[in-house]
Amino acid sequence: MEIYPERSTLLVDTYNTLKSGLPNAMIVAKEMEEKGQRLSGIRLDSGDLAYLSKKAREMLDLAGLHYVKIVASNQLDENIVKSLLDQGAPINVFGVGTSLLTGQDCPALDGVYKLSAFDGKPCLKMSENLAKTSLPGIKKIVRYTDPDGFFYADGILLEGEKIVEFIYHPLFPEQKSRVAHCFPESILFKVMEGGRSLVNQSVKEAAAYAKERLAKLSPERKRFENPHTYKVGTSQKLLDLRTNLIHQHDSP
Repeated sequence: MEIYPERSTLLVDTYNTLKSGLPNAMIVAKEMEEKGQRLSGIRLDSGDLAYLSKKAREMLDLAGLHYVKIVASNQLDENIVKSLLDQGAPINVFGVGTSLLTGQDCPALDGVYKLSAFDGKPCLKMSENLAKTSLPGIKKIVRYTDPDGFFYADGILLEGEKIVEFIYHPLFPEQKSRVAHCFPESILFKVMEGGRSLVNQSVKEAAAYAKERLAKLSPERKRFENPHTYKVGTSQKLLDLRTNLIHQHDSP
């Protein structure tokens, strides 16, 4: 706010849009007015964008913040934008990124930050939907190469684990893959420290490395029609840790 007082857009949906994010943004906007400044806008990035934008406009206008614009984002494309306009959503700016820059026959990887450890203790984000419950603790990623030299699977393990015999589907643990016969390789490592890159690699070197790694994917996994699914799973200890933390939360 201090660096870009006239060009600040505040994301308001991190916790609760109408009860937390937006009221706090309005407080900031009023504080800016006292300094002769104006908040540029608020941003909605999840939930029912049509409903939330209408409620947000009402709250902003009631507070005399008619000038604050509403920005909407979150996997928008021309169909969603048209739907929002047809519903009369009072959105001033549409943030279209993924659908504009990424070929949808090659899906984009959607990422969300969720805290997994705090003060040395594992934690997780709870949800009624197990698929949205995060994996707790400090983890490492291990890639397993089969005896033929092809990548077989990736395992998500707790930081202190060394050797595991099986990796498990995080939602259906009865589905497991044996990796004891494979060569393990840790693929999570530090690339930046103190604002400086720890990797000194030219574009040609990076391209050669990518080509080398791609060659280690079996033809069955690289074909366009009905490719084999690449296996990804978690260790038993990681699943047990998630289960224990869920039970601790549910206990009276």
